[in-house]
Amino acid sequence: MKQRVPVSTIMSKNLIKLNLTDDLTKAEELFKKYHIRHIPVVNGNKILGMLSYTDMLRISYADAIDDDETNVEVTVYNMFSLEQVMARDLVTVSPDTSIKEVAEILAKREFHALPVVEGDLLVGIVSTTDLIKYLIEQY
Repeated sequence: MKQRVPVSTIMSKNLIKLNLTDDLTKAEELFKKYHIRHIPVVNGNKILGMLSYTDMLRISYADAIDDDETNVEVTVYNMFSLEQVMARDLVTVSPDTSIKEVAEILAKREFHALPVVEGDLLVGIVSTTDLIKYLIEQY
């Protein structure tokens, strides 16, 4: 297996993003429409935070106890802002960080995606799924 392959070779570059002013209903629509699990929250191309589908599930626990799911989701989502739910203290990597280093970070931490940045600017995102696909290609 290659030792020093940069993460830029496997990261997602065509990103679905949220602005800080977007609401959680829009976030859920994006998660479902694009079948993704992580959405960077940006101001322009500057990353401010990351929202995961798991974050959404944590606040919409009430869905399980009501037959009218849509009304419960909207009510719960209106109780929180995107800024309240997203992760803010992000670990980021640069495009030239090795895939091995990214795998080590994800293995040690409790998240499943990392923003890839150049300075403050978001240029991609790498997820555990990207890593698994890369490993499969190696065999």
